[in-house]
Amino acid sequence: MAAGLYNMRRMTGPRLSPLDRLLELADLGLRASFGRPSATRPTPGRPAAAGPLDEGRRRHVAGLMRVNHAGEVAAQGLYHGQALTARSDAVRATLRHAADEEGDHLAWCRDRLDELGSHTSLLNPVWYAGSVAFGAVAGLLGDRVSLGFMAETERQVEGHLERHLARLPDDDQRSRAIIEQMKSDEVAHGRSAREAGGDELPAPVPQLMRLTARIMTGTAYWL
Repeated sequence: MAAGLYNMRRMTGPRLSPLDRLLELADLGLRASFGRPSATRPTPGRPAAAGPLDEGRRRHVAGLMRVNHAGEVAAQGLYHGQALTARSDAVRATLRHAADEEGDHLAWCRDRLDELGSHTSLLNPVWYAGSVAFGAVAGLLGDRVSLGFMAETERQVEGHLERHLARLPDDDQRSRAIIEQMKSDEVAHGRSAREAGGDELPAPVPQLMRLTARIMTGTAYWL
């Protein structure tokens, strides 16, 4: 992304000390939570295609896009945490690529929230910090587990975005275009993680992930 805002190359570089990596992680977290990102790809859809929304529908769409923005903050945290503890350069490269595209999603959701006259989640630092912890633990369990965690995350996000598409007003083509492109990218990320050797996670783990996601999405819609 522009100016390396969400680029993880420095954080995962071999010359950084553990303290340097932690400081870099804190900087990335602040930027993901509070920064105004710029994307490497244009925001999907045309602003004119957004459609006139009455106040009730505007607030509803803003709630959905706030949830999606919070999810992308969490995705940054996951990939940053996983990269911090990854064992191979190949896995770090996979995570870097996914994080860069997730950074585009973050910018697109922020753009749409601005168009709707709304705000991002007040709890973004919480989503980021919790996700870093999840990601770091996954990385410590080994690269195959970490890639499996990435694949399962993207599978669940794909389903989440599909449900959001069903809940959007029919005339809001701007939000629909954004979410459809996000969904396409998530499918590709999950496929890359599986092809790179990601293990299938034991049943309790995906269930815990779904529970955590429900807490975040239910809260971020309003806050």
